Amino acid sequence: MRDLRISIIIITVLLISTGIIMIFSSSGVYALQEIGQSTYFLKRHLLFLSVGLVLMLLVMNIDYRDVQRFAKPILLCAIGLLVLVLVPGIGKESGGAQRWLRFFGFSFQPSEFAKLAIIIYLSDFLTRKQNMVRDFIHGFVPVMLVLGMTSLLILKQPDMGTTVFIVLIVLILLFAAGTRLFFLALLGLFIAPVFYVLVVQAPYRLARILAFIDPWKDSRGIGFQLSQSQIALGSGGLFGVGLGKSMQKLFYLPAAHTDFIFSIIGEELGLLGTLTIITLFILFIWQGARIVKRTKDPFGYFLSFGILLMIGMQAVINIGVSIGALPTKGLPLPFISYGGSALVFNMIAVGLLLNISRTEDLSF
Repeated sequence: MRDLRISIIIITVLLISTGIIMIFSSSGVYALQEIGQSTYFLKRHLLFLSVGLVLMLLVMNIDYRDVQRFAKPILLCAIGLLVLVLVPGIGKESGGAQRWLRFFGFSFQPSEFAKLAIIIYLSDFLTRKQNMVRDFIHGFVPVMLVLGMTSLLILKQPDMGTTVFIVLIVLILLFAAGTRLFFLALLGLFIAPVFYVLVVQAPYRLARILAFIDPWKDSRGIGFQLSQSQIALGSGGLFGVGLGKSMQKLFYLPAAHTDFIFSIIGEELGLLGTLTIITLFILFIWQGARIVKRTKDPFGYFLSFGILLMIGMQAVINIGVSIGALPTKGLPLPFISYGGSALVFNMIAVGLLLNISRTEDLSF
């Protein structure tokens, strides 16, 4: 599978390189105006990239099967951090949400760690309980308890987008492992009214849904972000207005260098630029799926599948939000959006995926 590893490395490098260029392009004016330094976000992104690269190389050079022994401690650590971020005076609040811990001037988002932690835990659980996965008490309830605890802590921040994202990954992994469809349907019947209550009781969530349905109905209010995103994509045409020449990044499109960086890519590089990014993600998912298919070790199979879901679904959701096909979720575009925690853990995930491929080669 050496050719698969090389292709995934090349694709990841191309995506990261695009991210470096587009983060500087989309954040330079904003950073100069608000902070007084046009390269502020670029420098921080490069620092996080360096940390992610070191950790990725470290993870690539250990036996991924050793990670299985620490699945529970990793999950407990993630849950502990999710609890810690909610403690007044410790967790950092921004925009009405308390999702970050701050260390030495840098912010860390525990929910990004939780995504990978729960995939590692579930991969270990499904490997150990292969013969009980269709049993409600021993194969389904324990996972639901872990999922419920994690989801409640993330919802408390509040961060409904990440909660829904983690629930989807867990459900897909359970389905792949052979869990009874009746159990999943039962869970769906329980989640649906909870989801409805969470949306209706929070005016901003309901407003996001309404904005998704018709962002132009209130294009200066709740639909402003989606409207500006669509303007950016439409303005780019086929070839774009040119690198660095975006108008929407000039304080029109909020979160231009984070959640909506794909829209700036569309404006500056045009339809060809966005299709190139989409193609790279499709190739990443395709090559990753080939690794999953060839992995014989159960833990490696579920872990690689979970990693592929994590990165692939984030890309689909972010792009879907940018073009107005999905409600606003607040998930970054993997390897491209500015966001230190997401970048670091996505790179660790890629390191694990490459490790699984290399270990499988050595096993035969």
